[in-house]
Amino acid sequence: MFNFIKRALGRTTDAIKEIAPKKKSKLTKDEFEDILLEADVNYELVERLLEGLGNSVTRIQAFNSLISVFQYKADFKESDVKPFVEMIIGVNGAGKTTTISKLAQRYKSQNKSVILGAGDTFRAAAIEQLKRWADRIDVPIIYTQQGHDPSAVVYDTILSAKARGCDNVIIDTAGRLHTQTNLSHELQKMIRVANKALDTAPNRKILILDGTQGSSSINQAKAFDEMIGIDGIIITKLDGTAKGGSLLSIADELKMPIFYIGTGEKPEDLIKFKANDYVNTILDEIFV
Repeated sequence: MFNFIKRALGRTTDAIKEIAPKKKSKLTKDEFEDILLEADVNYELVERLLEGLGNSVTRIQAFNSLISVFQYKADFKESDVKPFVEMIIGVNGAGKTTTISKLAQRYKSQNKSVILGAGDTFRAAAIEQLKRWADRIDVPIIYTQQGHDPSAVVYDTILSAKARGCDNVIIDTAGRLHTQTNLSHELQKMIRVANKALDTAPNRKILILDGTQGSSSINQAKAFDEMIGIDGIIITKLDGTAKGGSLLSIADELKMPIFYIGTGEKPEDLIKFKANDYVNTILDEIFV
């Protein structure tokens, strides 16, 4: 687990090494500030993290400062309800489809049955990509043609899951329509229809954020949260960016559970996010 996070944050820790090539037992406050800014922690948060620290900073002080960002009440909405229905939200290009395959693979490895719903009917490529992933990891998928009503896919997927006795339902959604209003109305309708098909659904609405966008993804998350209410997030492509410190900014601003982080392209490259491991991975590159 720890090695996976270290790999995911490889580019971030490389960037830290460039400005702090030699590990120390103590840093000056200015050195600690430079490192946090280099890792894409936003300036206002950096200033708050430095409050109360003296002119020299030990590892324990740094850990206590950074881990404090994650000390908010987060509802992970775990449930034994069957089927457990998750809707995957996010803009095109954030890695939704790949993440869906990773979630499905994770559930399969736990001996759970999974069915996918290709609810992004706005793009034909999205349907085809999800079908390829479903074939690759050997799970059933419900889909229709491009341009058809995505809410019908939601309804049919949940009914099929109930009929088959599936444990988990994962539904893709469109990332971008002609206007934000259209997208908002479509997502809201999909949620209403899911609830008609199964009164507990959707059990979780998960937002996919592209880690390479760093702190700039926060406004995107707030917009989706205002539309439909997000239950938690998954950070993708973290292994391809030096902006790993942005997770601190994201957690601080959104106060949402970070369920998983993506660590690569393969179906198994998805790990549970643990704040302690994340903070220690960063500090391992700074302190002796």
